[in-house]
Amino acid sequence: ALISLSFGGAVGLMFLMLGCALPQYNQYWPLFVLFFYILSPLPYCIARRLVDDTDSTSNACKELAIFLTTGIVVSAFGLPIVFARAELIYWGACALVLTGNTVIFATILGFFLVFGSNDDFSWQQW
Repeated sequence: ALISLSFGGAVGLMFLMLGCALPQYNQYWPLFVLFFYILSPLPYCIARRLVDDTDSTSNACKELAIFLTTGIVVSAFGLPIVFARAELIYWGACALVLTGNTVIFATILGFFLVFGSNDDFSWQQW
């Protein structure tokens, strides 16, 4: 599972770099999407540390974290579209960045599905 997640991350970053560095595009504005990659898991990780998982009912803290994460992910998809509409980047570069976003966020989701439910893994104790 870890190898497939690392492969997915590498493929996603490859699409992002292709959208920036191909000679016909040659604009590095889409690299600002990297901030969204870093910010997207933070609200959910903070909420998991603050919330007791034994309660089976809905929790406002976790729902707020999911809402904030959704806003970050939507912003990551919207930024390249805004750049393309403002003609800072080409539409082909926008398509490559959106493909990279899909792969990276699927990889982040896969990480939480694979390692998030397992209690014997120690990353939750950081």
